[in-house]
Amino acid sequence: MPEEIVKYQRSTRVLHWIHTGAFLLLFVTGLIIFIPAFGPAAAGGVTRIIHRVAAVLFVAIPVLRFIMGPSSSLSGLLKAFVWDSGDVGWLKAAPRYYFLGDEKAMPAQGEMNSGQKLWWLITVVAWVVFTITGGIMWFGKETINPGALTTMVLLHDIMMAIIIPMIFVHIYLGIIHPLMTEAWNAIWRGTVTTEYAKKHHAKWYEEVKGK
Repeated sequence: MPEEIVKYQRSTRVLHWIHTGAFLLLFVTGLIIFIPAFGPAAAGGVTRIIHRVAAVLFVAIPVLRFIMGPSSSLSGLLKAFVWDSGDVGWLKAAPRYYFLGDEKAMPAQGEMNSGQKLWWLITVVAWVVFTITGGIMWFGKETINPGALTTMVLLHDIMMAIIIPMIFVHIYLGIIHPLMTEAWNAIWRGTVTTEYAKKHHAKWYEEVKGK
């Protein structure tokens, strides 16, 4: 058996999958509400109720994660916002790495590589936009003027149009890409092999082994 090290704690993984489930429900019910051809499926209000329940979970899970571990949550945010020359090098090398398998081109990375940092930033922005616009659409539609409400709907839809392609990229790199198969193990079982850690998160591996 290859040696393994812990990448994600159980609580992080459970919350991740609950959050993922909530987003999938939001995506499906949102399409039903948004696309006129699906109008009959949205009749009766059940779809909107499911959408709103999923929305509560989507908003609440990051808040719960912060309450459970404020220091680790802030640490993750800081790592996503702090970039160095290695991150720039990752962005330059990513096409050769992911499309040509040129592993030597990839500079050493920390606990999060540059792609994961971008994903963090995108999801944080999406969470803020969805929370504000969705909250206003739900609770403020009777009190704000129609123009402002239309703007909220537009921003909500634009954010969804941006995040959906990123979701597919995230899934592809986390589950399907042959060089990244252990990313699935990390978020499912919580561990990665030391070989994977050395290759994909060398700086983080040295930090872990140095403790």
